[in-house]
Amino acid sequence: MEELKFSRLAKRNMWLEIWGVRITALAAIMMGLVNILSAVQPALQNRIAMINAFIPLEVRHGGRLVSALAGFALILIAGNLWRRKRTAWIVTVSLISITFASHLIKGLDFEEASGSIALLILLILLRNSFHASSDRPSLKQGIFVLAVAFFFTLVYGSIGFFLLDRHFSVKFSALDAIRQTVVMFTSLYNPGLEPITGFGKYFAFSIYIIGFSTLGFALLMLIRPVLVRGFATPEQYQHAVDIVTNYGRTALARPVLFEDKTYYFTGDDSVIGYAAYGRGAIALGDPICPPEKALDSILGFKNYCIRNDWKPAFISTLPDYLEDYKTAGFDAICLGYEAIVKLDSFSLEGKENKDIRYAVNRLDKLGYKAVVHQPPHNLDLMTRLHEISDAWLTSRHGGEMHFSDGWFNDKYIQSAPMMVIHAADGSPTAFANLVPEYQNNELTIDLMRHLPKVEYGTMEFLFARLLQYAKDNGYNTFSLGLSAIVGVGEKPDDPRVEKALHTLSEYASRYINFKGLHNFKEKFHPDWQPRYLIYPGAASLPQILSTLLQAHSGRDYLWKFLRK
Repeated sequence: MEELKFSRLAKRNMWLEIWGVRITALAAIMMGLVNILSAVQPALQNRIAMINAFIPLEVRHGGRLVSALAGFALILIAGNLWRRKRTAWIVTVSLISITFASHLIKGLDFEEASGSIALLILLILLRNSFHASSDRPSLKQGIFVLAVAFFFTLVYGSIGFFLLDRHFSVKFSALDAIRQTVVMFTSLYNPGLEPITGFGKYFAFSIYIIGFSTLGFALLMLIRPVLVRGFATPEQYQHAVDIVTNYGRTALARPVLFEDKTYYFTGDDSVIGYAAYGRGAIALGDPICPPEKALDSILGFKNYCIRNDWKPAFISTLPDYLEDYKTAGFDAICLGYEAIVKLDSFSLEGKENKDIRYAVNRLDKLGYKAVVHQPPHNLDLMTRLHEISDAWLTSRHGGEMHFSDGWFNDKYIQSAPMMVIHAADGSPTAFANLVPEYQNNELTIDLMRHLPKVEYGTMEFLFARLLQYAKDNGYNTFSLGLSAIVGVGEKPDDPRVEKALHTLSEYASRYINFKGLHNFKEKFHPDWQPRYLIYPGAASLPQILSTLLQAHSGRDYLWKFLRK
């Protein structure tokens, strides 16, 4: 009964969060419309008298323009708020702060300013609910923004002329107001328009400012796919797919094909997937190529980075090419150990497996099922998995990781089978996507997410069923992923850099449960295999660390905004 009550509470909190996000997006649209109406309405005379002494007329008019442009941006960005985009949240918080100031400057509009504060408070309270990564820029986005820009200018001008005709020598019907705005926006002149007040002159001039500003932003969005650096062309991506399919043999082969990668090719059969931030370029794993081509690929990538003034590095590499990296002038440190389970010996029998066996048997008795769903996944399943993913991200108070980790988007989820844990009532509570390793007969997972409150033993149940599924389908091994830092620098003869990393990990363990994750994987008795960071000397480590953090967490906000 207590568990049922908890489940209902979790579902209620989830729906409250979903509607909180939607209300925030709708409130942003409403605030944008308020900004338009406020920008075309003269301030109250008693309030103007209060601020005439210390806010010049030009500044007040500037506040109106800022308010109108901020309204355009809020309307434009509301769709991304609805989709929980983190960058949209950051930009909206900035816009609302600017809007608050503009409402006070242009005429002490306390009512509109109060609305801005209320929306800002709502955004801050729901900040952990906005965690989705930004979308890749496209021509379709640019065309959409262009249409919105024209519509916004049309609405702004039409409402203004209709409501403010007393400030002009002619009276405007609704149709006349629309016609006047279109003529001014497209022909850049005002036929027969005679403002008879200072506010009328300001408003006529503001049509051009609003029009040029929104149109300029729309044109920037149209060319943004060209301006954004680093994206592979369709031809380059397909070339990378062909090479990875033919030569990929690790758990990192699939992440090399994620859309946040740029590719360096050596000939027709060698590829390195990397991300560049600032003055660093970090490659994911070893070069994917025939073994005899590895050194040439490493040297080529190093020289390519030198030409671009980047510090090159490779993350999570195998021991196989350590000599090649040394020949190319790189150093290496062990970052952690990847847990590889040999499936021919995997079993739930025996004393050492009693904890896992107990969890599996318990959930079996409760009616839980582990079901592998093959793509394409139906809309209902996708919706439920999205809700689980959102709840999981919110409970972690963080956003999606990138680079070596996938992130939840429909295209990626639809590309692979999913093992989903269903409760006795059929509702999904946890899931993981299944990722093959191409030439290596090994299976692994990438996304592994669950509701914040799940039945005890759910994760043991999920992994036991994953391993059994892999074994039944003829795979030799299963990768449980990397246990970062644990076991590094503990031996007396380990390098000083690794010992320093060990000391750092002991401190970081107060906040990140490295050992807990390692101990969970140890339950399945894996073979622990070392993975390395390859870098060009100790002096480069601060830059490499900065690049790695940005690649994984996307903390380069300007870059994320350009990609939105």
